[in-house]
Amino acid sequence: MHLEILMTILSRKEITMRSRTANWFECTVRYERQMEDGMPKKVNELYVVDALSFGEAEEAITKEMTAFVSGEFEVKNINPAAYGEIFFSENANDDRWYKAKLTFITLDEKTEKEKRSTVTYLVQASTFNGAVKNVEEVMSGTMIDYVIANISETKTMDVYEHKFTAKSADDKPEFEQE
Repeated sequence: MHLEILMTILSRKEITMRSRTANWFECTVRYERQMEDGMPKKVNELYVVDALSFGEAEEAITKEMTAFVSGEFEVKNINPAAYGEIFFSENANDDRWYKAKLTFITLDEKTEKEKRSTVTYLVQASTFNGAVKNVEEVMSGTMIDYVIANISETKTMDVYEHKFTAKSADDKPEFEQE
């Protein structure tokens, strides 16, 4: 009886988070935006892209921004991100990005002492408390002990993941092409 109730509860719980590990780059873009009063204003905005190199990051942010910015824009800065993993939310209201530092606690088998290592993640949420909840939701699937050392809101406007293109049956490597 208890097992049936537990299975029903677990089946109803929807996981609204997904995690993605990649090479992330933070890109600062400068462009002219129309303000609420109708006046144009130059703004700098931070975006995150999934790329393998600085050149690919610039290409990706240029492609993404072209769709949203009318007029000229400039990629002012590109830096490798301090995080390698991002926790994405499927909730449409989660429109902010938080940097979360987690401290993982492991036991050194030789010395029998606790060892702590800190890892930084980017987390999508609508509020600070939502970010904590989202981190806990993702981490609930792991067995490792952790402590949330810090969570702070970032200026990140959006995150763009690499878009994979489907290969067709006649795709061949260059060395096999005639």
